[in-house]
Amino acid sequence: MLKGFRDFIMKGNVVDLAVAVVIGAAFGAVVTALVDKILMPLIAGLVGSPTFDGFLVWTIREGVRVEFGAFLTVLVNFLLVAAAIYFAVVVPMKKLSDMSKARLGIEEPEAKEDPQLAILAEIRDELKSRTN
Repeated sequence: MLKGFRDFIMKGNVVDLAVAVVIGAAFGAVVTALVDKILMPLIAGLVGSPTFDGFLVWTIREGVRVEFGAFLTVLVNFLLVAAAIYFAVVVPMKKLSDMSKARLGIEEPEAKEDPQLAILAEIRDELKSRTN
């Protein structure tokens, strides 16, 4: 029983997943700090308030509030986090990857054309030429 558990834990996928979760949690803290401590104060400096929590609040009856502004704040935060990840991580990593591929002389494989689609395109072109 313990041997099976050890084999399960030692599989590469489990270890890779554990490492990804730990790094993802640490990276999440970095992105949250970037948005909360840098981007949101910049927005607050430009437009006055970093949140829209007081915007479009409806009170249906006492104690029941519909807060569209709170949803808008969360949506803007999500877009800021996505932009921060894209511009701070994805774009630089893609450039680094392209630079290392160029340095090593690795070329991207060309997309292979499906032979069936090529034949169908030829048939289409032939039919067009006959109708003209």
